[in-house]
Amino acid sequence: MQPEGFSPRLRPAALLGALPLLAAGAGPAPESGPGATVEVTAPLPERPLVTVLDPRGPRQPVPAQDGAELLRTVPGFGLVRKGGTGGEPVLRGMAGSRLGVLADGEETPGGCGGRMDPPTAYIHPGAYDQVQVLKGPQTVRYGPGLAAGTVLFRRLPRRWERPGWSAAGSWTAGSFGRDDQVLEVQAGTPRYYGRGIGVRSHAVDYQAGDGRPVPSRYDRWSAHGALGWTPAAGVRAELRGSRADGRAAYADRGMDGVAFLRRNLALEMELQEPTPRVGRLEAMVYFNDVDHIMDNGTLRPFRPAPAQPGPMARNPRRTTRGARLEATLWAGSQDQWILGADLRDSRHDLRRTQDAWSVPVAALGRTPDAEQGSAGLWTEWTRVFPAGHRLAAGLRLDRWHARDLRARLPLGPGGMPNPTAQARREQLMAGLFVRGERRLEPSGTTVYLGLGQVQRPPDYWELIPLEAPGSPSAFRTRAERTTQLDAGALWEGERVRVSLAGFCGRTEDFILVQSNFAKASPSPAGGGRLATVVRNVRAATWGGELALEAALARSLRAEGSLACTWGENRTDRLPLGQVPPPEARLGLAWERPAWSAGALAHLVAPQDRVAPWQGGIAGQDLGPSPGFAVVSLNGGWNPAGAGSLSFRFGVDNLFDRAYCEHLGRMAGAVPGYPSPPLRVEEPGRLVWISVGLKVP
Repeated sequence: MQPEGFSPRLRPAALLGALPLLAAGAGPAPESGPGATVEVTAPLPERPLVTVLDPRGPRQPVPAQDGAELLRTVPGFGLVRKGGTGGEPVLRGMAGSRLGVLADGEETPGGCGGRMDPPTAYIHPGAYDQVQVLKGPQTVRYGPGLAAGTVLFRRLPRRWERPGWSAAGSWTAGSFGRDDQVLEVQAGTPRYYGRGIGVRSHAVDYQAGDGRPVPSRYDRWSAHGALGWTPAAGVRAELRGSRADGRAAYADRGMDGVAFLRRNLALEMELQEPTPRVGRLEAMVYFNDVDHIMDNGTLRPFRPAPAQPGPMARNPRRTTRGARLEATLWAGSQDQWILGADLRDSRHDLRRTQDAWSVPVAALGRTPDAEQGSAGLWTEWTRVFPAGHRLAAGLRLDRWHARDLRARLPLGPGGMPNPTAQARREQLMAGLFVRGERRLEPSGTTVYLGLGQVQRPPDYWELIPLEAPGSPSAFRTRAERTTQLDAGALWEGERVRVSLAGFCGRTEDFILVQSNFAKASPSPAGGGRLATVVRNVRAATWGGELALEAALARSLRAEGSLACTWGENRTDRLPLGQVPPPEARLGLAWERPAWSAGALAHLVAPQDRVAPWQGGIAGQDLGPSPGFAVVSLNGGWNPAGAGSLSFRFGVDNLFDRAYCEHLGRMAGAVPGYPSPPLRVEEPGRLVWISVGLKVP
């Protein structure tokens, strides 16, 4: 049975009918421009532990519709699939607040207690100019507790030397109703500039390789505007704001998202070299809020029950305020100091109804359930030696606080009193790192060794929605402390580039989420019951990534990557939950001035090192998973060999394989759909085309 509106394949007539509009300038184009190198795997790091992506550049597979889909192309990243959008990025087996995600310097935590909307769900890569991935605890500039790494989505400001304007856009269409449009307009003078970006993304339910429809339809849009003042070279002030909304069906749970309203406002100021010893001074304040509604009767058939005459609905909301100040100082020609401070404050509230037809959730009052925030100071120092060697170190201190605002817990028929109601926590957190980089001549190899330690406080999803062993409240969960060693090498020859990175870490008081935990807490009637709880354990992780790029001929290039991560729960003497299996990506790209073609093979090993029902807030292990291999093809055409118009096209999952990622969430029984397998299945064969246009 196919649900209403299901469209399993691309409709060529609709696609061809849109091409005249695109040629006339109504659509599309990656800002990187036609003729850019096609990335069939992620680009190699330019510096130790740092990977820079062009989110608008041509790549395989299909252009990403949210931040998590883009990040999964980077070696070491995985994806927890829940449907067509809103997946959870996982780096080296770590997700949630262990991985920092900032958009234009802002932190935007999601609102959903079930992680429908991780921070990457509100990010369309086509609306950003650059993505920077920093692996491991090797910086202290972007927040406390970022043991896995940091991802920075950036829009790069532009100062106009003379009055002018530009416009760019892209349009992507494909199987399963895929339809993405990105339009950007910029204009400016030497003193003022403006920028507007609009994005719309749509898809219907996709079909897995075995022909099974998967609840995954979505509609999302966003609009961003910025006004800037540049009175002199090196001086900039920018006021910017965004608004976004959408809806999405999910295959892993009993509810869908029917609203993802996000609003933000920020003011940023920057001075370049205001004094001989101050290289850069930056200040920013921002505000954003996420107003999210979910129910079980809008995007899926509702099945009434005696105790539930109408669909239930939940409306969580999160408001976040923040500020940041950073100064870059030159103490000498070889030394650079970065000093900074930041503030974050977040408040979460919720309203719910068991009969959304009789009592709409919008008519109810909001009940706050948690407050969290931190105030931090940090410094980073870097010395560059004459031979190109580098030594870097950093120190960060944060005062973290949280408050439990729940009077009662939603347990049992009438709920129960919250044992930690109005409880407040404060703790001083520390983070530090030191790293050495040495360039070996004449080989051109850079080797590095870094040691970092961070403390991570429990986040909202670990403190509030879950329980603890022996208590219905997890608000007393201890902060975790991770110590990690990173080492690797970068080598660039005449025709070959190689990157090798390894890591080994230990975590004390690792925050583990465990489902089906028997006798977790007393019930109102006495005795024990099954629950999902948060526990502190001792854990260890180790692994690494290998990536290479080789020029086989003048127009032929080969790429490849291998990523492996292992983890151990030393308290329970079990493998650490939610660690992905080893995976490899092998790519081949052929490029000429007007035409290009490429192929990508994604190979994933079986995973039998599992801890059933253990993991993190993104999901828990469901058992062993088989390996799989998926092949994808792409091509491109630049009509004039170079210029403002480009066409990209491709086929993902060429052989229509039916497969599931190990990290995929447990598939739910959604009314109107056939019984699913254990995990949410990945999309089957997907045919796509992307057209780009940039003027002037």
